[in-house]
Amino acid sequence: MDYIIGVDIGTSGTKAVAFHVSGEPIADHHIGYPMHNPQPGYLEQDPEVLLAAVVQSIGQVAGAVRGIDLTARLLGVGFSSAMHGLMAMDEHRHPLTPCIIWADTRSEPFATELKRTPLGHRIYSATGTPIHPMSPLCKLGWMREHAPEIFRAAHKFISIKEYVFLRFFGRYVVDESIASATGLFDIHGLDWYGPALDLVGVSPAQLSEPVPITHTLSGLEKEAAEAMRIPADTPFVLGGSDGCLANLGSHAIAPGDAALTIGTSGAIRMVAGVPKTDDRARTFCYVLSEDRYVLGGAVNNGGMVLRWYRDNFGLGHDADAYRSLAEEAATVAPGAEGLVFMPYLTGERAPHWNADAKGLFFGLQLHHRKAHVTRAVFEGISYGMYSVGKALAEIAGPIHTLRANGGFARSPYWVQLLADVFQQEIRVGGSVEDAAKGAYMVVLKALGKVAGFEDIEDTSNPLVYRPNAANRPVYMENFGRFERLYDKVKDEF
Repeated sequence: MDYIIGVDIGTSGTKAVAFHVSGEPIADHHIGYPMHNPQPGYLEQDPEVLLAAVVQSIGQVAGAVRGIDLTARLLGVGFSSAMHGLMAMDEHRHPLTPCIIWADTRSEPFATELKRTPLGHRIYSATGTPIHPMSPLCKLGWMREHAPEIFRAAHKFISIKEYVFLRFFGRYVVDESIASATGLFDIHGLDWYGPALDLVGVSPAQLSEPVPITHTLSGLEKEAAEAMRIPADTPFVLGGSDGCLANLGSHAIAPGDAALTIGTSGAIRMVAGVPKTDDRARTFCYVLSEDRYVLGGAVNNGGMVLRWYRDNFGLGHDADAYRSLAEEAATVAPGAEGLVFMPYLTGERAPHWNADAKGLFFGLQLHHRKAHVTRAVFEGISYGMYSVGKALAEIAGPIHTLRANGGFARSPYWVQLLADVFQQEIRVGGSVEDAAKGAYMVVLKALGKVAGFEDIEDTSNPLVYRPNAANRPVYMENFGRFERLYDKVKDEF
């Protein structure tokens, strides 16, 4: 049995999935880890913890496959990872900082000032990355001013996937997909963008070598190969970012097809044949391959908001608590009897790109019970996603079908709610781990098993959720209020 492992290095955990070469999942293993919040606005992770999760998850999956078939042959390992992380490295290849993750907002003053300038818009138009504290560009601007000793001592500035490959192969390489989410990379010329580098005082030599997503390395460090219990000559394919590969893994690459993801954060994305940015800078544009660009918008406040609600006001801390919350919300009619929730607990990215945004419940009255609040939380996150979808349709064209992935896709209640809000059919494949599936697909292409991604058959046999038109009016009434509320209170943030 020939198989491929797809690895997704996420914010809340790393998951490795073994796929038969024909695409069927065989085994998977997930390892969770924490985010650290040493002070308000700071969100970091320990790179050694994430590296260990990658090693352990690959080892566990490879062992599980051998348990099924002792003669199984591992053809390659491909990677997806979260975007916008930044860590500084010294000349001896040791981290000088933790990995500062996408949700960190310490660089908000730098981002706000840059966003107001013509240079900020030129950088967005060239790099496809909105000016926001998530961006490594802005993180570097903060570091240069507030941590000058570390900034001067840094030999390289890298992301978590670059760190993994450095430890495995001793080389600094970054795929164009991850590079295009830094605010430092020219998505038109596919190289580092000089004006952005000059702004923050970084040279190309301090960044990794950008390569296509199919770039392949072999010759694992002996210690890493032994820890993962795989051959040292196993091909390792860089792959891309979690967002781009989720589109690929869900086969949302044709015109009109959009991928909708809600995990810790959330995003909605479509694929175009040429790079496109927005005059109002509401959407991103990231590289998938030389002829495919992923357009869309990401929200900060996806599943992490539901987790906050579960932990503080919910019904326990285990996975079943989410099901209980959905059941509780379903006892209330759509629209939560006028209660509207703005879910901006960690600022917001698309479409507002406002790190100062705050959460808000509006319309609370005596007749509202806890179930109304629970429903309003689900609906508020969904309105945030819909606002991004509206902006995306203006840039990339009408959305005809949504393909769902991420943890929310396990909740029939939530998927149906989003189908009703969008008034679009939503398809959920047999696996919601589409980023790992996308990594598997990149390995297929890198190894020459397929000529193009469109040649890979979608065998997922998706479950289809069709919109209930009767719920549309109340959702649109509340969504209109949701949008007007933001405009009315944004100056108070």
